[in-house]
Amino acid sequence: MLKYFFIVYAFVALAILGIFGIPGSKFERPPFRLFPDMDEQDKVKGQQPSDFFADGKGSRLPAPGTVPNSGDNGEFSVDFGAGRTGYFYTGITEGYYGTGMPTELELTPEAAEAFLARGEDRYGIFCAICHGASGDGQGTVSKLGLAGVRNLHETGEAGFDPANYPDGKMFEVITHGKGQMGAYGMNIPVEDRWAIIAYVRAMQEAREVSKEDLAQKGEGQ
Repeated sequence: MLKYFFIVYAFVALAILGIFGIPGSKFERPPFRLFPDMDEQDKVKGQQPSDFFADGKGSRLPAPGTVPNSGDNGEFSVDFGAGRTGYFYTGITEGYYGTGMPTELELTPEAAEAFLARGEDRYGIFCAICHGASGDGQGTVSKLGLAGVRNLHETGEAGFDPANYPDGKMFEVITHGKGQMGAYGMNIPVEDRWAIIAYVRAMQEAREVSKEDLAQKGEGQ
């Protein structure tokens, strides 16, 4: 019985070598790939012709509305600031975290409204899922059980006080992350980070105004 096992084993081994060949051997015909791993793809390489398109050109113009990797989409320049220096790109000026919006933003009273609207939009996309729509730390992931999501209006453990963070420090946290929060420097362009900070400041200020109004009403009663 053992003899037949070795005969079958040898036959199978020879069959495999015959089909797949010995590692390092060369063949005139393309090899058989059981798992091609995308080695062969239906694609057109750069500057190559293609019969698929009516003009016979494989290279195509970008689709309408495409935003260049580093250009201007008419609203904000797409710039992630990797490797650059200065307050606009780092939140740091003369070795300290700065406060206020960078002069590069050129925020006129007319532009400020659109800038805050942009910040609200970006906050809703990137931040609200954790920090909540109002910044109270009660976003979706917090309700699903993730502990330690910061309330952007109150002092937390170890003196974490985002309300009193310099704007530059908040920029750094968005860029590089902190604690459980991951880095968003490769996801959010520089100007969008500042827009988010401006919107967070607006929320914090509105919260303080509401507290003062409630306190005044309480004293009046």
